[in-house]
Amino acid sequence: MYQYKMLIDGELVDSQKRIDVVNPADESIAANIPVATEDDLNKAVESAKVAFNDWKRTSLAERRACLSKLIEALDANSEALAQILTQEQGKTLADARDEVMYAGAFAGYYLTVDLEPEVLLEDDEQRVEIHRRPLGVVAGITTWNFPLLIAVYKIAPAIISGNTIVVKVAPSTPLATMKLGELIQNSFPKGVINIIADDNDMGPLLTSHPDIQKVSFTGSTATGRKIMASAAPTLKRLTLELGGNDAAIVLDDVDVDKAAEGLFGVSFMNSGQVCICLKRMYVHESIYDDVCDRIATLASNANVGNGMDDNNQFGPIQNKAQYLKVLDFLADAKTKGTVIAGGEVDDSPGFNFPLTVVRDISEGAKMVDEEAFGPILPVIKYTDLDDAIRRANASEQGLGASVWSSDLERAQVVAHQLEAGTVWINKHLDFGPHIPFPPAKQSGVGVEWGKEGLLEFTAMQVVNISKV
Repeated sequence: MYQYKMLIDGELVDSQKRIDVVNPADESIAANIPVATEDDLNKAVESAKVAFNDWKRTSLAERRACLSKLIEALDANSEALAQILTQEQGKTLADARDEVMYAGAFAGYYLTVDLEPEVLLEDDEQRVEIHRRPLGVVAGITTWNFPLLIAVYKIAPAIISGNTIVVKVAPSTPLATMKLGELIQNSFPKGVINIIADDNDMGPLLTSHPDIQKVSFTGSTATGRKIMASAAPTLKRLTLELGGNDAAIVLDDVDVDKAAEGLFGVSFMNSGQVCICLKRMYVHESIYDDVCDRIATLASNANVGNGMDDNNQFGPIQNKAQYLKVLDFLADAKTKGTVIAGGEVDDSPGFNFPLTVVRDISEGAKMVDEEAFGPILPVIKYTDLDDAIRRANASEQGLGASVWSSDLERAQVVAHQLEAGTVWINKHLDFGPHIPFPPAKQSGVGVEWGKEGLLEFTAMQVVNISKV
C-alpha cells in the first residue's frame, strides 16, 4: 500500500498516529495515512512563519515560477491524481479527471493577475497610493467533495500574494492533496506550503493558533460558526465558504424538454455533493407534471456505482456519516411527499445511493428546509410567482440560485429579487476562477475566486505622500 506523507517544513513527514481512508464505493481501505500531532501542527505553522519572512520579499515573477511548477505537477500526474481522487472521494474517473484539470485552471488564473499599487489621487500637493500586502501565515481547511481543487484554489492565491500556507486536508479525502505535496516538495522554498492531515481533531488548534493570520475554510455552516468563534480572540481574517440550499424557480414559459435536462444535470453533479448545485426546485403548476416526469426519467435511467466503472455516470456518497444523513432525509421525505425516482437502497457494501426525485413536497420537509448534500431532489409546485420567490428566499442560506425562463427580461426581474451571492439564468453551477464567488446570509463570509478573491489574502495599506 502506498505510503502517503505530510509535507512540513519542506520535508515529507510520517507519524505513529495513523488512520484508514475508506473507498466509499465498497468500503475497502484505500490507504492508511499518518495524521498530525499537536507538535506536527505547531511545527508546520512555525515553518510557515519563518518562511514568510523571505517569501513576502520575493518578486511576483519568482512566485509565478514556483506556482507554474505546481501546475506542471498537476498536468504531468493528472491521471494518477484522478485515480487517487476516485478511490478516496468516489466520483467517476471522468469527473476526477475534470477536477484535476480545473485545479490546474484555477492555479493558472493566478499567474495572470497582479497586485500593482493603485494611485488613488495625485495633484500638486499629494500622492495617495493603495498597496496590497501579504498577511502572513494562512490556514487553508478543505472539505471532501472536491478535495484537490479546493486545496489548490486556496494555495494559489495565498502564495501568489506573498503569504505562506498550512493546508489541513479533510480526513476522509486526504490522498490526492498529500500526493500533490510530495510532487511539489522541491518546487517551493521549505515552509511556504505545508500540508497536514488529521483525524478531525486539529481544526480548533489551527484556527485559534496565534501565528495564523487568516483562515480560508470550505465546509458546513455549523463548522464555519465554530471557526469564526475560535478566530475572534486574535481577529483573524476569514474567508468562509459554507453551506448552500440553492433554489431554482422554473417559470411557466420554459421549453420543458430543454430545461429539464439542464435542471437534472445541475441537481445531481457529483451525486449532489456540490455546495452550489441545485437543491430545491420550484416549478409552476402548469408544467409541474411534465417537469417531474422528465427529471424522474433521467434519474431512473442513470447508473450509480463505483466511479472506476466507465458504465457509471454517478459515484457514491463520500462517507458513511453523510450517507446516513441522506437516508434520514429520504425517510422524512417518504412521509411528506411522493418518491418518483430512486428512493430504495440495498445493504451491499459502499455508500451507493440512487438518484432520487421527490414530488408533491413542500416546506416542513427536511430535504426542502435543509441542505441534504446528496443525490436527493425535491420538486415543489407553486402557483403564484411572488410566493415562489418568497419561499426560495426563506432559507437562512444564500449561496446560489437560478431562474429558468424563455423570456430573459422576465427572468432578470425575478433574478434581482433572489437573495443569493450568485444568481444564474437558464443555468446553474456555472463558475470559474475569473468569476467572483460571494456568499449571502449564512452561506459564508468574504469572497473566493477572481481578483476580489485574491484581495481577500491581502491587507490594504495606504501610502499618503506630501509633495510640499
